[in-house]
Amino acid sequence: MGFGVFIHRSDSIYDDSPAERYQFPSQYLRRVEACVGDWIIYYEPSKVDDTRGYFAVAKIQQVIADPSAPGMYLALIEPGSYLDFANPVPFNGTDGPVERGLLNEQGRISGRAQSAVRSISLSDFNRIVDLGLDTRQPLLPRVDEHGISPGFQDQDAPFLFEQDRSRVSYIGSRIVRDRIFRSVVLRAYDERCAITGLKLINGGGRAEVSAAHIRPVESNGPDIVNNGIALSGTAHWMFDRGLISLSDDLEILISRHVNDPDSVHGFINRSRRALPPRRQVERPHPHFLKWHREHCFKQ
Repeated sequence: MGFGVFIHRSDSIYDDSPAERYQFPSQYLRRVEACVGDWIIYYEPSKVDDTRGYFAVAKIQQVIADPSAPGMYLALIEPGSYLDFANPVPFNGTDGPVERGLLNEQGRISGRAQSAVRSISLSDFNRIVDLGLDTRQPLLPRVDEHGISPGFQDQDAPFLFEQDRSRVSYIGSRIVRDRIFRSVVLRAYDERCAITGLKLINGGGRAEVSAAHIRPVESNGPDIVNNGIALSGTAHWMFDRGLISLSDDLEILISRHVNDPDSVHGFINRSRRALPPRRQVERPHPHFLKWHREHCFKQ
């Protein structure tokens, strides 16, 4: 087992779904197999417009031959292991590449940087994860034990790594994952409720809006931005209880079980569609929206 870096582009020609699978040709088979049972970091190359750099971690569960594409393989991601970084990490830091294993003896970037799949040292893995999961900078809302924002607050405890614990322990922690997920979703939606369009910020600079999973964690929903949506407290409550949902093109659907439909229609934004993130790659995925309509929405 060992850590790895997998290159993924949002416009990839491969049949990738970072939270579920990574498709690759046979030339990378041994390298990917070396990562089975361990963690990898996803990297989006600098040639991609508005690149995210190192943007997520995931754990490789197993490798299988792709039944639909001869000569291709799939690295299957362990369910629930994928996690977007709170802060995407650029290739170059203040002291050069953050992935220092890419430097040759002359201190220059080697050809390994072009490999779609490559191994990474523990020290490089820890460095990138520390940068990616540091949530001390983003301004997050207060949440109660159920993950719903009860209102504004003035103080929030800082998130600090305990240096004597493994980063892998943090990646698997539900508390940390919830915190990172909120940071990623709030950033994608500019801290604005996708249903109401409201962006309410308290005097300390913290947003009222919270992050909702479209497919809940309890139902195997991943902590990926495409499975998240920024919602104010009331909208979050209605969404979780199936009183509102979304079509694949983000039209806001209102349940017939709503007891005050006129007020709800006045509550949602004028476009009658959920406000999308700026980046196309961060929009809610139809796969998760379909699940919510079929398993949660009270038609």
